[in-house]
Amino acid sequence: MTKEIKKWWEGSSKDYQEECKIPVDIHYGPGAPNEKRLRFLGKLKGKKVLEIGCGGAQCGIAMAKQGAKVTGIDLSKEQLKFARGLAEKNKVKINFIQGSYQNLKRFKLGKYDIVFSAYALHYSPNLKQVFKQVYNVLKKNGIFVFSLDHPFFKIVDPKTLKVRASYFKTGKHIEKYTKATFIMYDHKISDLFNSLVEVGFVVEKMLEPDSRRRYKEDPWYGLWDLYLPKIQSKIPPTIIFKVRKLK
Repeated sequence: MTKEIKKWWEGSSKDYQEECKIPVDIHYGPGAPNEKRLRFLGKLKGKKVLEIGCGGAQCGIAMAKQGAKVTGIDLSKEQLKFARGLAEKNKVKINFIQGSYQNLKRFKLGKYDIVFSAYALHYSPNLKQVFKQVYNVLKKNGIFVFSLDHPFFKIVDPKTLKVRASYFKTGKHIEKYTKATFIMYDHKISDLFNSLVEVGFVVEKMLEPDSRRRYKEDPWYGLWDLYLPKIQSKIPPTIIFKVRKLK
């Protein structure tokens, strides 16, 4: 992870949370239904859950309210400050850790039933390394469920619907703004799938949610002239994976 990513979120966390007003819910991202509809995680009571890139912890708090024992890790001090306040407001206890999910060696091997991430893995320059560490901290038969921005959505202009970049150009993506630089990493779908398989996961589900409809639990609909109905009727903004550690 880079200093630029941390700087971005330290400066943007407050505005992001105020603008999006993300509900306490297990969500998967723009144009996607929530966990109540998808049922990827199963019963959460008593389960040990690690949320990587937890941000404001709306997902982790929702899991804790269902009886899960949740640990959340995030790079941003400001995001975790918001998360702790929200957890207190919802009267749940979550173990929050400030740090990069790129390094999970602090966590005990084979400890967690579930590792979860919603829209955070595109900040990783080496997803295969992350997948391997997630595999290590999961129990046998544990699941890893994550979502991130759909690679096709990112290469199309949301207003004109014209292709503006090559799908094959992966790696570091930089956007410079007045106050800070925004950095993320682009991946092909095959890169995601193959990396999961190569570290030992069995892919049980890959979902491209039908974003032609508006989900009432989606707080990002229409925001930033990005998640517009026009493009969402053609391309899903979000892709979701559910994978399992069998050994």
